[in-house]
Amino acid sequence: MRGRRVTDKEKLLIVSLRSRGYSLPEIMRATNRGGSTVFQYAKGVQIKPKYYNLWKSKQGASKYRAFKNWKVARDVAKKVLGTLNKRDKILIAASLYWGEGAKKDLSLSNTDAGLIKAFVDGLKELGITKDKLKVSIRIYEDINRNSAISYWAKIIDIPKKQISSINILKGKKEGKLKYGMCRIRVSKGGNYFKIIKSVIDLIKLKN
Repeated sequence: MRGRRVTDKEKLLIVSLRSRGYSLPEIMRATNRGGSTVFQYAKGVQIKPKYYNLWKSKQGASKYRAFKNWKVARDVAKKVLGTLNKRDKILIAASLYWGEGAKKDLSLSNTDAGLIKAFVDGLKELGITKDKLKVSIRIYEDINRNSAISYWAKIIDIPKKQISSINILKGKKEGKLKYGMCRIRVSKGGNYFKIIKSVIDLIKLKN
């Protein structure tokens, strides 16, 4: 319960249950404590050898439940979305620009390939052809330049030579996406910029 001090007896119980292969949800139910409290005292506790197989089997069951839940969620999402039409794709592009785009021109930077592709698909529905896209990438010095160029060219479906600028940063990627960041800018896109901004304004008015 929130605000109630954890007693030494409760701490020992959490450790004891964990050492006997209890899962965190099971310990939460047994102690009537929240997840953060249980995790604080259960982390690092070694499972006793005779309970290890039981604990591993619970982990497997938990992963399977998570897999099933994700499958259900994806099926529901497919039914809710249906087939994306022109209007949908333009709304997606406008929403992405709203959250991630530059303020003064029609450009957007991100490390997420799916996001970049969705943005480009939306621009296409506005009549923006790919030859109007100015593409640049930003990578760390330990990232292979040619691999990054090939990767983003494939994602956007453009010739490699259309990637006009590569900005190399000092340091290592250390967990960042291994192909760096991609920036999409629409050349001479003033009118399209106004359309996207107007779509955003209309979204604001409807909420």
